[in-house]
Amino acid sequence: MPAPHSETDTNASTDTDAYVSDFARFIGAAPSSYHAAEEVARRLEEAGFERLDERDDWPAGTGRRVVVRDGAVIAWVQPEGATATTPFRIVGAHTDSPSFKLKPNPTSEGAGLLRAGVEVYGGPLLNSWLDRELEVAGRVVTRDGVEHLVRSGPMLRIPQLAIHLDRGVNDGLKLDKQLHTQPIWGAAADAPGAELLARGFAESGVAVDDIAGWDLLLADTQPPARFGLDEVFFAAGRMDNLSSVYAGLVALLEASAAGSDAAPHLSVLAAFDHEELGSESRSGASGPFLEDVLARVSAGLGADPTERRRAFADSWLLSSDAGHAVHPNYPERHDPANRPVLGGGPLLKLNANQRYASDAVGAALWARVCEQAGVPTQPFVSNNAIPCGSTIGPLSATRLGIRTVDVGVPLLSMHSARELAHVDDLAALGAAATAFFAPA
Repeated sequence: MPAPHSETDTNASTDTDAYVSDFARFIGAAPSSYHAAEEVARRLEEAGFERLDERDDWPAGTGRRVVVRDGAVIAWVQPEGATATTPFRIVGAHTDSPSFKLKPNPTSEGAGLLRAGVEVYGGPLLNSWLDRELEVAGRVVTRDGVEHLVRSGPMLRIPQLAIHLDRGVNDGLKLDKQLHTQPIWGAAADAPGAELLARGFAESGVAVDDIAGWDLLLADTQPPARFGLDEVFFAAGRMDNLSSVYAGLVALLEASAAGSDAAPHLSVLAAFDHEELGSESRSGASGPFLEDVLARVSAGLGADPTERRRAFADSWLLSSDAGHAVHPNYPERHDPANRPVLGGGPLLKLNANQRYASDAVGAALWARVCEQAGVPTQPFVSNNAIPCGSTIGPLSATRLGIRTVDVGVPLLSMHSARELAHVDDLAALGAAATAFFAPA
């Protein structure tokens, strides 16, 4: 494998090994949605993007800019010569993943052990979180209103009941979300009166007595890894949907490095929070964040409401979220004629009931993008007997009226604490996102 490259090496999508190695670093820096948004902003700032505050006036001219709202981040490249009707090309993704969120009064004691009170976040595969070394990560807010990103490192574990005490466990494991998912993090006799926040973030520089609120989740601490024949498989947590966030980040960096003066559109990365909960929040796709940013950018270009709608009518949103590869041990759970496989390329996601926003026009655009990138693609459609999930695509399309196509990398073990992808699919998504931003 080649030597590691700079964290903002804009040639990453042209080299699978380098792309996947840096993606692994990105995952390691993003144990929560708040960390993911901050890592995107940090890398963009390192590449020369200007970080903006929503409370300030924004510059109106040519430039590269980024703004963070809680666990969401939006960044864009505004080319020279952009006008009130210049369209947008938007890669949309989400920063959050299924997990467990720390409750108030999180420390309890049972059987001489210290436990953490957690609430299920989204739809994780509960059993995949058992017997793993976990950390607490996210943000805390001190009494002065300042936000701090924190992570504890390996500290917790949800221990599974031994088979000797549940002889029928291999015939079907059923976990009670309240009783059986509370992780242990210490022995009460060793630290009587210990509190999780005080011990978990002792090295963060934040005094626990100053913490007035928190948004803290559990994350698996096992590093990403390549394995299998010729190391074609990649295992990691949170690939749903950091795979898309990273692809959009690489694409935006490449669009920026290529020069903005020739682009016939504004290139935008929009990574939302709370998709796993339905996106209904101020930083979710159903909230106003993207519309707010696009409206302010359009206003800076002198657009009136009609001109902004004209720009939107000529714009595209590439809604990128992970999808399902056919599981070889459960082939009957998939559509019999459409059989996406690991290594077959990124997915075009289709659904008759508009759980995905792809249509014929979007399919044609995606085919052109993949052809330009030199990567394969494959269709995904659900088995009729199994309900289909959804993405930010239909939500953003409904809110903005911008044409949208749903795509993503195929995974096995989606919503597991540790998901599985093919390295070629990961790099191909980055290449396709880069082609989406490239001048046609």
